[in-house]
Amino acid sequence: MDHPAPVDPDSPELLNVIDIEATCWDGQPPPGAVSEIIEIGLTVLDLRAAKRLARHRILVRPARSTVSAFCTELTGLTQAEVDTGVSFAEACRLLASEHRAGIRPWASWGDYDRNQFTRQCRATGTRYPFGHRHTNAKIPFTTAHGLRKRPGMAQALEIAGLPLEGRHHSGADDAWNIAALILDVAARDAWPGTP
Repeated sequence: MDHPAPVDPDSPELLNVIDIEATCWDGQPPPGAVSEIIEIGLTVLDLRAAKRLARHRILVRPARSTVSAFCTELTGLTQAEVDTGVSFAEACRLLASEHRAGIRPWASWGDYDRNQFTRQCRATGTRYPFGHRHTNAKIPFTTAHGLRKRPGMAQALEIAGLPLEGRHHSGADDAWNIAALILDVAARDAWPGTP
């Protein structure tokens, strides 16, 4: 029986697909509170094999805010659940050491995730875990499908004829679904840098 060769974790065909959830409120944050990452969803995508290889979830304990009822309704995350998470600095360390975030290119749906990491790293003095090769997956998707406006993730799945797997606004599930959208774009030869 043939076994496929293991994929080199530093292979240029591998892409980290990231989706975060952050503390949020229905309206303005309470005095002194700031929006902080509470979940990092990560799907490892092999662009050459056109396969989603692994799915990860890192819960992050917020330091300067709490999970509101609105946030729980949206994401399914509770304060008790995120209290079991790691610190933001530890989450960034895990991304760099276990998920090769500084080496692999990465993608997210829009620029919110990249901007939130940049803001939070700056505010907390934490080393930014990612390399410079980031793709806002909305842009090649919009081009590949000849759209005028950049769709949200759920709408993009409908346009591509793909199912929404899991819960929308779960970082782990959204990263998994975004990876499926990237495979759709790559199959149309529209993903930047694909062979």
